[in-house]
Amino acid sequence: MNLKNYALLAVLSFNISLGFAQKTKKSTEPAKVWSIEKANAWYQEHKWLTGANYIPSNAINQLEMWQADTFSPDLIDKELGWAEGIGFNTLRVFLFSKAWSQDPEGFKKRMDQFLTITQKHGIKPMFVFFDDCWNKTSAIGKQPEPKTGIHNSGWLQDPGDPAFKEEANFPELEKYVKDVLTHFAHDKRILLWDLYNEPGNSGKLEATIPLLTKTISWARSVNPDQPISIGLWSWGFEKLNEIQLANSDIVTYHNYEAPDWHQRTIDLLKASGRPLICTEYMARSRNSRFANILPMLKSENVGAINWGFAAGKTNTKYAWDTPLADGSDPIEWFHEIFQPDGTPYRLDEVNLIKKLNNK
Repeated sequence: MNLKNYALLAVLSFNISLGFAQKTKKSTEPAKVWSIEKANAWYQEHKWLTGANYIPSNAINQLEMWQADTFSPDLIDKELGWAEGIGFNTLRVFLFSKAWSQDPEGFKKRMDQFLTITQKHGIKPMFVFFDDCWNKTSAIGKQPEPKTGIHNSGWLQDPGDPAFKEEANFPELEKYVKDVLTHFAHDKRILLWDLYNEPGNSGKLEATIPLLTKTISWARSVNPDQPISIGLWSWGFEKLNEIQLANSDIVTYHNYEAPDWHQRTIDLLKASGRPLICTEYMARSRNSRFANILPMLKSENVGAINWGFAAGKTNTKYAWDTPLADGSDPIEWFHEIFQPDGTPYRLDEVNLIKKLNNK
């Protein structure tokens, strides 16, 4: 998930973190946004949060993960055993609206089954509802095979394009969000709800605002026990950033840059007074690595959730903009921690993760 316009961070004012709430309170800040005190009390109840964005290695996208025919609890159980083994205590997991609409009750049962597995391994996941990244359209049923050597060739936008801006779709999307949130509103196995991944990506820009603001309203009307967040990711999207920050109980963000730039992001976002969780980082060829980022996040008490877990059908060991037509291994993997059989890609990285997690 590419972080664009990052050069703007150098001139980003503290308005990102201090001014949004006052500037946008009447239009964007619901009454039920957690107080700073409540947010920090919640964060202090948890160990330092570490984990990965997770999809089973046999799924090319979110739909293949959650459809009944391709849901794979045995594989999930095995792979989450690897996560437990290196001390991970959270995962970021993408849901998918069409998997719900196909079978709402079955979808929630599969979520419950997934949560039973995560609990077994001492992991509290956060769930993502919508996403503006990668392929514009999707279809229920058999999913495409991966395109050789191409990063995330089958990942899906949700609800897609142009579906995201067609208001006729909003009532069904409202049912989806409210049904899932209501069902799991008091479930202590869930860490957090991430309402919308990278809103405005894929050239959508501010066209995403109507669905984003509706989603926030739907979530706040349910008022789950778990906190709500919408991760910051592109510093050039001022209006979106205002909405995201003003409506997040816990501040989450993405950063795939080298340590000095990442540290500046942390320093700016600290001014919000809220706990911080980095929900995407670690792109080795961009010098965002476990070795230079993870210790910094721990020292700052910032939650750390990298992109990538076990190499598989998403092909995210390949870089965003560097496909390999022959499907050979990249000189250096972009993402991922484990080979498909659970062997670490780099033993030194796994040992560092375990050390920092006191495992």
